[in-house]
Amino acid sequence: MTTTYPAIDELKAQAKRLRQAMNDRGTALTHSAALEMIARQHGARDWNTLAALAAKPNAAAKTPLFVGAHIRGRYLNQPFTGEVLALSALPGGELHRVTIHFDEAVDVVTFESFSAFRRRVTAQIDADGVSPRKTSNGVPHLVLDL
Repeated sequence: MTTTYPAIDELKAQAKRLRQAMNDRGTALTHSAALEMIARQHGARDWNTLAALAAKPNAAAKTPLFVGAHIRGRYLNQPFTGEVLALSALPGGELHRVTIHFDEAVDVVTFESFSAFRRRVTAQIDADGVSPRKTSNGVPHLVLDL
């Protein structure tokens, strides 16, 4: 998955416009705070990360996830949104272990008269955010919308 970012000059111009708009509304915002906000809007954890990604627009990060990222996807084919609590590379470099805390508990049972809810899950994912483990009907346990 390759993401193209605007040029650094355009990102700085976005931050300048954001700062001006906030100041016009009576909320003081420093230029560095505006840069950090622009970075978050583009999915980066901070300005330095975004600047590095923008300098190499055709280079994809090894994994676009980071601890603290708010993500969405499907767990046992149930939609969720949540926060990445932990992320680590597994030996071999092809898979990662991710721990996600769901915003709302996910019912992992499809039987109508029984429910089992989970708020947190740890799973393995590949570079596309898909778990190699599958349910009995062939659906991956975890699929992240990256």
